[in-house]
Amino acid sequence: MSQAKPSSPVPLTTARGTFRVTIDGDADAPALILSNSLGTPLEMWDPQVDAFSEHHRLIRYDTRGHGDSPVTPGPYSFADLGQDVLAVLDALDIARAAFCGISMGGHTGLWLGIHAGSRFNAIAVCNSAAKIGTPQGWNERATMVREGGQASMQALAASSPGRWFSADFVHSQPVAVQRAQAWIAGIAPQGYAACCEALATSDLREDLGRITLPTLLLAGASDPVTTVGDAQTMQMGIAGAELAVVSASHLSNLEAPKAFNQAVLRFLSTSRLSA
Repeated sequence: MSQAKPSSPVPLTTARGTFRVTIDGDADAPALILSNSLGTPLEMWDPQVDAFSEHHRLIRYDTRGHGDSPVTPGPYSFADLGQDVLAVLDALDIARAAFCGISMGGHTGLWLGIHAGSRFNAIAVCNSAAKIGTPQGWNERATMVREGGQASMQALAASSPGRWFSADFVHSQPVAVQRAQAWIAGIAPQGYAACCEALATSDLREDLGRITLPTLLLAGASDPVTTVGDAQTMQMGIAGAELAVVSASHLSNLEAPKAFNQAVLRFLSTSRLSA
């Protein structure tokens, strides 16, 4: 199977708006769609492109409210964010795909596994939880960002390394950390706030048993946001779910890309073999 050169983002018109996407890999390979975390664009997946597109038709997209995807008035819900994924797949004439999401994107994957399982072959839910944070915390952050505008995004960028990365990574990889800070600083406040409001209202804990797809739950050993314990709790609720722990904090795909890529690709490979 030939490896395509990494592509540049393009606008993709869907039934739910025009999303910024990239597509890499062989058009005939099994499709895999990646969903970004809160405060990052599709470029957060750059360390995965070469490895994943070797085996898959790899689709990355900016989540609603982020990058050059629609920044519509909020609040959003995970039904909105999940339906956006389905609209992207529909616009590309993809009937079924594998899904990998991190943090907010992982929570989107849980919603899809519950409500749209027939469209997916497998889901990898990374550095996420069935309920992330508290409604009060998310609503306070949404209010702060709506009122403070881009200056509030700059403040979030300044504080993000401690939430996203281990202290060792922050010290040893300053360029990567600064790039991630630039991502969140550039997010539209309205879109960021609307996604915070989606996180405030979403609690999928009681619905995990409805997921029948092959599921990988990947956690970062030092993640303070969505812990290994959160992944273990989800594993108890999802029949047959696999658990992988990598030596990293919250954005494990950036901090430990080799271990992350190996865990996800091994899971997707065994899921195809058992399908």
